[in-house]
Amino acid sequence: MVKYGLDYTRCRWILPLLLGIGVIFGIIALAGRGWLESQTLPYVHQASLWESCRRPEQGGEWSCESLMGYAWGRAAAATYLVGFILLVICFALAIIAFAIDTLRFNFIRGIGGLLFVAAVFSIMGLVIYPVKFSTEIEMTGINMFSWAYGFGWTTAIMEICLGFFFCCLPNYEDQILGNVKPTYFYSSP
Repeated sequence: MVKYGLDYTRCRWILPLLLGIGVIFGIIALAGRGWLESQTLPYVHQASLWESCRRPEQGGEWSCESLMGYAWGRAAAATYLVGFILLVICFALAIIAFAIDTLRFNFIRGIGGLLFVAAVFSIMGLVIYPVKFSTEIEMTGINMFSWAYGFGWTTAIMEICLGFFFCCLPNYEDQILGNVKPTYFYSSP
């Protein structure tokens, strides 16, 4: 933001906006039914974070089984949900932090630390799910972890990257607030 001369007052909402996009991606991952899908014909398997559905043939009726009956299903859902809740808390704190005229940079560094904790919980849920799902649930044909699972990983990667931004932002406090005189590398003769 500072290097290219962008005004802080115009760019102050970029990080909360990115956190909001991360929250939207997290909602899609939590609600999406595409964590696992059959890749080839017959399309007989589909799963979300909450349930696994299968049908006997291409045109048949889907029968679903809850993954909350498995300890690993509850663990994967709980850890990902905790990471998502922490992300929502960080989003609310970022809105508050950037809405205040006198920005509190230590507060922003705390948001960055909380984002790293959220990323750890999200990644734990994203790792538990495929490892235990592929070993304990019978799958037929070729299956792939699909779009909703990808949104979950996108949310986790955004948490890590935004954690770095929030932690590094206080290092440039004087430049952001305009307390530093600009340095010019060109001098006229």
